[in-house]
Amino acid sequence: MLRLIALFVVLAIPAKAEEIVLGLSQDQVSITATFEGSEILIFGAIKRDGPPAIEGELGVIVTVAGPDKAVTVRKKDRRLGIWVNTEAVNVDVAPTFYAVATNLPLEEILTFTEDLNTRISTERAIRSVGATIENADRFTQALIRIREDQGLYQTLPTGVQVDEETLFRTLIPMPANLTEGDYVAEIYLTRGKQIVDLYSTVIPVKKVGLERWLYNLAHENAFLYGLMSLAIAIAAGWGASAVFSVFRR
Repeated sequence: MLRLIALFVVLAIPAKAEEIVLGLSQDQVSITATFEGSEILIFGAIKRDGPPAIEGELGVIVTVAGPDKAVTVRKKDRRLGIWVNTEAVNVDVAPTFYAVATNLPLEEILTFTEDLNTRISTERAIRSVGATIENADRFTQALIRIREDQGLYQTLPTGVQVDEETLFRTLIPMPANLTEGDYVAEIYLTRGKQIVDLYSTVIPVKKVGLERWLYNLAHENAFLYGLMSLAIAIAAGWGASAVFSVFRR
């Protein structure tokens, strides 16, 4: 909602002297049975109808966000020699994947207020409503660290290359453990740390082929899926036993 408001603010500018023209290397990511990750090349140009409306450093910010899901972050402490959950925070909005790539460090091309309104930085993209325990932001930071280690959260402070303040491009790595759904790519153009244009597009990420068939079977006909899994397990066990018997002879 806040990003939609930010878009309306940008569109309210009387005349945009600078505008984003975007391209993608692929319009969807297909998850197969052997999927080991992918890369999305996002590239484009800055169309100009006159001198910049705002003076200052040119900034290009690219974000790619996966579907939002609520998550509970728990803290464990050792009590009487046993690790137990002692505190927990419910994170209401957390993207399953989030990458931020910029041509310069974010704080050099975006004001704190703009980041607060548009929620571009990873910390702002995660929201915990109603967290009552002290230092609840520690749980948000823990979630970010965990997902950074998994390749699901990425901050690329010089990941966007800008040529002659006209052409830009960035490569966003997509890990193998992606959640299926629509991924939103947003490109922000800033001048003097203020957003002057925004372009948004959707990149579908979905299972295809055998992976899609197995997923649908497991969710739509669990009984048949269970029988098939059992048959495969029996066949695999029998095959292994037969091979072992041949080698023993």
